[in-house]
Amino acid sequence: MKVVRKPSKWKHAVYLILALAMLVYALPMISFEPGAGWVSVFGAVWAGFAFLVIGAHLHFLLGVNEEKQRELDRIRREKYREWELQWGADGKHGEQA
Repeated sequence: MKVVRKPSKWKHAVYLILALAMLVYALPMISFEPGAGWVSVFGAVWAGFAFLVIGAHLHFLLGVNEEKQRELDRIRREKYREWELQWGADGKHGEQA
């Protein structure tokens, strides 16, 4: 059985800080004036994606508890086992009769 290493949270903290820095740098430059048109739309969508990235990293750093993570890992292992059994039950693949 493959040993699953617990992912470290420092990467998520670094990515969170980088996303926050990009957002703080870019928000004053985004123009939301009435005549800006596509520039405003692009800026709003970009900021929305930045907020999603920030939220995802915050969720991982603060929201995922150990019990929930263990349950997700268990489900992932079961699905992988089912997938292996399904492909193994079909016989040998790649061979011609």
